[in-house]
Amino acid sequence: MPTPPLHLLPPFLAVAEHRSFTRAASSLGLSTSAVSQAVRALEAHVGVPLLLRTTRSVSVTEAGQRLVTVAAPALRTATEALSSASAAPGELLGQLRLNVPAIAVETVVGPLVTAFLARHPRVKVGVWVEDRLVDIVAERFDAGVRLSEAMEQDMVSVRLTEPFRFVVVGSPAYLAARGRPSHPRQLAAHTLIGYRSPTTGAPYRWELERGARQYEVPVDGPVWTNHDAVLLELAARGVGLAYVAETSAQRLFARGALEVVLDAWAPWVPGAFLYFPSRTQASPTLKAFLTCARDALEARRRASVAPAQRGALPGWKPRPRNGA
Repeated sequence: MPTPPLHLLPPFLAVAEHRSFTRAASSLGLSTSAVSQAVRALEAHVGVPLLLRTTRSVSVTEAGQRLVTVAAPALRTATEALSSASAAPGELLGQLRLNVPAIAVETVVGPLVTAFLARHPRVKVGVWVEDRLVDIVAERFDAGVRLSEAMEQDMVSVRLTEPFRFVVVGSPAYLAARGRPSHPRQLAAHTLIGYRSPTTGAPYRWELERGARQYEVPVDGPVWTNHDAVLLELAARGVGLAYVAETSAQRLFARGALEVVLDAWAPWVPGAFLYFPSRTQASPTLKAFLTCARDALEARRRASVAPAQRGALPGWKPRPRNGA
């Protein structure tokens, strides 16, 4: 049996990730023709097309996706094993690639990555911020972050935060000029800053609830965005009311730039979760990151009373607002 052409896998995986021979070649430091030749040689070896090429795009075939699913994690593990061979005893080397929603950057990922690098300074960490649903296997991420524990069956989820609320917020100046709504029905008379899905472009309807009562608010205001930082900035400047994660607005609350309205109608979400494929063993860097995440969550639990202990946490529905 001929030796498997394992050296052909990195070019193919790079093209599958970037959906472009040119970008794949650039990421590998190779010529486009060299990458193209490697992919053709790999397809000849397996006997089926792995990529579909047109003049405008490159996509992965079903057979190619099966290869990506198995080979990408295995290649990362092998690469890390080679790197760790030169490490000092107890030292961790390697790379960690994370895909996260913007809403989790400041309050979750930023502090966690900082703590992780303090423990493992020789690990290289890449953080891609995207408010869309991502196939972390196909795009070669080690893990992703979502605002829901409802995952695909082949994913493992690990809690990063306690449950938190989504709240309607406005600036003191806006509320003084336009009034403070006391019921979701009154939002129809206000300027609402809209949010649209980065995946579909569809406008998001605010989901409010009080006990068993639920209220959906259609949003068709004069301005919309697909980024939480823009929602907060515009709301703080008095443009209108916004619907945001309560955790993401803490600094603006502290300095009096924003206030919560309709507090009794604020729904809870399960929290932020790290997720990764269950079919492959976690790499040493990911295992170390998970340890760091669990330690950070435990420290936060010791430092504060959990929401459920305050009696404020009703039954929630897993409904990640931004596809996180």
